[in-house]
Amino acid sequence: MGSYFLGMDYGTGGCKACIINEAADVVSYAYREYDIITNREGFSEHDAERYWPLTCGMIQECVAKAGIRPDEIKGIGTSSALPSLVMVDVQGRPVHRAYNLMDRRAAKEEAWLNELLGREEIFRVTGNRIEDHPIIVNLLWEKNNRPEDFERIDKALTIDGYIRMKLTGKKTAHISAGIYYGVAYDLQNNEFDLDILERIGISESLLPEFCRCEDIIGEVTRQAASEAGLAAGTGVAGGQVDCSAGWLGGGACEVGDIQLNLGTCGNIGIIHKEKPFRDMFNFPYTTDCTGTYITATTTQTGGQSLRYLKENFGHLETAASKLIPGMDAYDCLNMEAEQVVPGSDGLLVLPYLMGERTPIWDNNARGVIFGLSLHHSKGHLVRAVMEGVAYALYDSFKILRDSGMKMNFPIVMNEGGAKSRLWRRIITDVLDVPTVFVKNRTGAPYGDALLAAVATGYRKDYKIAKEKAVYIDPMEPDAESHEIYMQYFELYKTLYSHVKEDYITLKGIREGGNQV
Repeated sequence: MGSYFLGMDYGTGGCKACIINEAADVVSYAYREYDIITNREGFSEHDAERYWPLTCGMIQECVAKAGIRPDEIKGIGTSSALPSLVMVDVQGRPVHRAYNLMDRRAAKEEAWLNELLGREEIFRVTGNRIEDHPIIVNLLWEKNNRPEDFERIDKALTIDGYIRMKLTGKKTAHISAGIYYGVAYDLQNNEFDLDILERIGISESLLPEFCRCEDIIGEVTRQAASEAGLAAGTGVAGGQVDCSAGWLGGGACEVGDIQLNLGTCGNIGIIHKEKPFRDMFNFPYTTDCTGTYITATTTQTGGQSLRYLKENFGHLETAASKLIPGMDAYDCLNMEAEQVVPGSDGLLVLPYLMGERTPIWDNNARGVIFGLSLHHSKGHLVRAVMEGVAYALYDSFKILRDSGMKMNFPIVMNEGGAKSRLWRRIITDVLDVPTVFVKNRTGAPYGDALLAAVATGYRKDYKIAKEKAVYIDPMEPDAESHEIYMQYFELYKTLYSHVKEDYITLKGIREGGNQV
């Protein structure tokens, strides 16, 4: 009888699971996609009722592929993209659709909180900003806009918190998710400021019990075991933020380690033990969730920008990929973009399809295609989107680089769109730093499985993650390309400054039209 560990991650566009053995080798993997519901301006939701059935299917697939018995799984770890919000009633039933991290409906609540508390007070307490619309901001939207339904809410959970509730019956959150509740969450003391909660009118009773990432918060119930194909009594760990899970799975364990993901968002994360870095995300890191932090930069629609192109303009590539074994639509789009020179022949994209996070924090921002001419092809547009995302990443990265923060180069490219060699080349040249690529890219669920192994005591630490990480395709930045990109980056910054106020005008026109 062996010892195995299950990890599960819930992103913006789908969920993933994997099982590892005691040697930290992946023995099975499964993925399920779910719809991103964006049928109202500023809204980005999931059907929360879909999470658990998809989870049960993933677990059963992983167990079958691994060829193991359910009772050989000794622990379960979870993560999700944050901020997210699943509101549940006393029976644990979703009150409404779930919020995912792209939701931006609560602009009035954000403005009210900034006026009431002040940006400085919010940063002093949380070490973060509220423009990302953390959970408490969205709870205020629910209170103001759906008061009767708001009264039905028993607990405000994250997506992974909802899954842990389905597994164990307990409504919990982990310390690393605290800043994604935001507003009143004290980052240094890992607790809520009760005075702020009272001032803003949110009851502490709506918030789940918080625990360390590696705490065992409960065991799989008989009902969950029956539905998911698990063994009752299996320990479930506290959980972690999805980007932390991915970076941990990619071997980021030491201060200064730096990794980059291109999932729905584009994230760069750096491990440190310093004070919170203003205008970036700052939250506890899994390896030591009470003494080590990660500062993360985020461009809101990183990999999602390319997914948008594929789904709306890549029908031919999607059809062609079905005829070519081993090729997908993204590969076809990459081949078109590879024919285009750096700078995309004067085509520039601001990739703000759902607002932008670091460093500009502008929820009103929207996408811009600038310089479009008759000689530009689809390949130009694809490459310009890739370059636009790279500029957005660089806009934050250069702030951290110039601060003198310790960085252990090369940057490790990890999940999502980073599998595109062209995109990695573009990012390497724009950031002007060496990069490598993770070969064994199981990603966040692998980090979650490692968390389960540590939480259950089968491993004493996470060092195996770095030992198992295999880095390939090293790249050095090309000076000539970097010089070209810097000229376009300056235009990128200038272009945003020119249209920044126009975004506000556009919002007013759009909202006025919606009222007709």
